[in-house]
Amino acid sequence: MDVALISDTHIPSRATEIPAAFRERIEAADHVIHAGDFDSEGALSNVRAMSARLTAVSGNMDPRIGLPSRATVELGGVTFVVTHGTGSHRGYEDRVAGVVREEAKEADGDAVGVAGHTHEVVDTTHGGVRLLNPGSATGAAPTDRTTMMTASVRDGALDVMLHEQ
Repeated sequence: MDVALISDTHIPSRATEIPAAFRERIEAADHVIHAGDFDSEGALSNVRAMSARLTAVSGNMDPRIGLPSRATVELGGVTFVVTHGTGSHRGYEDRVAGVVREEAKEADGDAVGVAGHTHEVVDTTHGGVRLLNPGSATGAAPTDRTTMMTASVRDGALDVMLHEQ
């Protein structure tokens, strides 16, 4: 199963659209995970139009678009816990790993955390929890690059690839 991981699109406040090459990856994916900060209901609708299979959470710029602050989805034998990671940069990895641990207990197993907020790409293990932050799919400030991740998941195995424009 191919999964597109995106976050921090910030449309329309900081960007006008997701780049065409990223849209193609999103449309081709079997499932899309968006870690928040769509920035508008229109941006959420556009991503939903690209993929019928979407797991998404609200970010600090999404207070009124009707998404949860956390979501858990099992894909290809891998449990993903999605949260935005809202808060200070200080303690970010601790905060996100804590959410993943809480949600993984409910899912009865290990989980991979997907978060956004910082616009900085992260693929690390923190306190025994794998954390993924795909950066900003539109290159929204404060980042200076446009990034997303794709993940291939099968039988509990996870292979992650970073894409940059």
